[in-house]
Amino acid sequence: MKKVVVVGASTGLGRCIGLGLAKRGHEVTLMARRREKLDDAVAGGDGSLSAVACDATDRQSCGEAFDAAAEQMGGIDTVVYAAAVGPLTALTDATPEEWMTTFATNVVGANNVTQAALPHLDRASGHVLYMSTTGASYTPPWPGLAVYQTTKAALNHLVEAWRAEVPGVNFMRVTIGECTGGEGDAQTQFNVGWDMSLMGEFAPSWIDRAYMNLGFIDVEHLVDVFESVVRSGPSLQMPSLTIIPRPPLQET
Repeated sequence: MKKVVVVGASTGLGRCIGLGLAKRGHEVTLMARRREKLDDAVAGGDGSLSAVACDATDRQSCGEAFDAAAEQMGGIDTVVYAAAVGPLTALTDATPEEWMTTFATNVVGANNVTQAALPHLDRASGHVLYMSTTGASYTPPWPGLAVYQTTKAALNHLVEAWRAEVPGVNFMRVTIGECTGGEGDAQTQFNVGWDMSLMGEFAPSWIDRAYMNLGFIDVEHLVDVFESVVRSGPSLQMPSLTIIPRPPLQET
């Protein structure tokens, strides 16, 4: 059994991964800003789960949260950084506030969490997994998502920088394609607040350019992959992993 912290676990894939790892026998602390969402997840989950409120954009909050998680679990083996902000906007309309907010969560927050986790991480078998996106490395940029994907490209480089400075820990970029997500709060919240008419303008280009293959990753299969990394031994170094959906089967 590993001791895992999942940051950004109140909703979406972060919540699915945290609950899924607990269900598979690991001790998991869920972190996010919204404590009530975390408490709901803990109450409805299986296995060993706890919740600690954490604002990833606040360095002090991260330090206090990881101190509490390490005390509760008796240490930390693995951290999953799933927190993300993804505005839908054309670059010609992107505001400084959108850029700053997105960088604050997707890059600065990831660094704050890493700094807070390292003193508690079991470096002999420690993993820090950062969830990234296909448009930051696997495909060209997607129209309408440039702000989000630019910050994820910066996150990808940040992961490499941490690996260079602290070689004893497996800092790993996990690039994930389209996924079904779960139900209720476990559904993706990524597109909440998007202008659907604007999405209707951009989405056809994503399909026409084959950035999407109209397939979706089953979230349980995704959790299986994360669990295999969590269980992996200290002799393995996994700099990156790309997980994309298979295209739908064609009827014959």
